[in-house]
Amino acid sequence: MNLRKFTSIMGWIFLLIGVLGFIPGLLTPPHVGDPSLAATDSYGRFLGLFPVNSIHNMVHLVFGLWGVTASKDLLASRKFCKANCVIYGVLAVMGLIPGLNTLFRLMPIHSHDIWLHAGIAIATGYFGFAWGVTRKTVTNAPSDQRLGA
Repeated sequence: MNLRKFTSIMGWIFLLIGVLGFIPGLLTPPHVGDPSLAATDSYGRFLGLFPVNSIHNMVHLVFGLWGVTASKDLLASRKFCKANCVIYGVLAVMGLIPGLNTLFRLMPIHSHDIWLHAGIAIATGYFGFAWGVTRKTVTNAPSDQRLGA
């Protein structure tokens, strides 16, 4: 898979999840121990697992539009992946910290969102920082010595 295709797929997934997060039938009520939020519109668990609310869903839509748009250009795709790696890495860590796991009571980023955000950070980190990078080995030895002849 190439970088632009990966970015496009990520963008469309973000868009899809953003839209599906607004469908009440796909949400269950927040769990008993879930932190309270100031922004309670559409607050619940997407598919019974992932805590979301309307702000969370809108953020997915923004990231989706960014990904689909960025996928048109190789450099923009790499920037999208690098930024997502950092952003979702920070969100995964924040999700582990009580008090920060609701992004200042605006958006839930706890529970199953932690491993999902970590996975997104790893995948986008690979495509943003490692994919397509070649390393050249420089040596002064003649070619037959490098081959062990």
